[in-house]
Amino acid sequence: MHGAGNDFIVLNGIDQDLSDITTEQWQTLAHRQFGVGADQILIVEKATRPDADFRYRIFNADGGEVEQCGNGSRCFVRFVLDQGLSTKNPLRVEVAHTVLTLKSHPDGQVEVDMGAPIFEHNQIPFNANGLASVQAFQEILYALPLNQPATHDSLVGVISMGNPHAVQVVADVDSAAVLEEGPEIESYPAFPNRVNAGYMQVMNRHEIKLRVYERGAGETLACGTGACAAVVSGIRRGLLDSPVKVHTRGGDLQIAWGGIAHNIVQPVIMTGPAVTVFEGETEI
Repeated sequence: MHGAGNDFIVLNGIDQDLSDITTEQWQTLAHRQFGVGADQILIVEKATRPDADFRYRIFNADGGEVEQCGNGSRCFVRFVLDQGLSTKNPLRVEVAHTVLTLKSHPDGQVEVDMGAPIFEHNQIPFNANGLASVQAFQEILYALPLNQPATHDSLVGVISMGNPHAVQVVADVDSAAVLEEGPEIESYPAFPNRVNAGYMQVMNRHEIKLRVYERGAGETLACGTGACAAVVSGIRRGLLDSPVKVHTRGGDLQIAWGGIAHNIVQPVIMTGPAVTVFEGETEI
């Protein structure tokens, strides 16, 4: 399946036992030459908590399990409904740290309540010790000294959408040094769990272009949590107003965020496509 070009292998972990699959086997499945090929692998499982309908697990192409995937969550709900695993709409789905609400629309678009963005450094996690910073409206930007493509500082806003993101604004996203800088930012020591590196070009107050170098997957055609993080960062910097259309290389996503009202951080709502490419079987 894919959500705006961000592609996934989606597996039914309810009717088959997938618990013994190794990191190396996940890597092989995700390999585009030797396996099925995907940015991430999504597992549908039975819920482990009473307020959820299903549990949702995510493995990156490098075989590592991660906390959240926005485009994958839309594919998740489409898979569950199309496979007849549930007739409920919306669905409540358990991920690593929270429960997502997913709603399928008749036009094929899927709406996801991604929960509230997280700004507390210990929860992201992010260690800002020793990093220079500057205030940009409501957001603090941190300077990451980088070696690629030339020695310079990258000013990033740091946010978690259930997974960590470092978002920077660039003048032209197409010529941005995503492939050169992305790996360095992903593994930057200030992020103990690594980080997704977002590159945002502001077109107007309701429209951006975005590229994301995802930890464990490299640059993908779209990143749902990355789109959410970029919009939240843009609003907090005073550059954007909700809702925002996010143009990724694989398609468009619509992101809405109500900011912080009465000291309560509002949830981010993401709407976008979820498409089945093919179904099949493979032996491991």
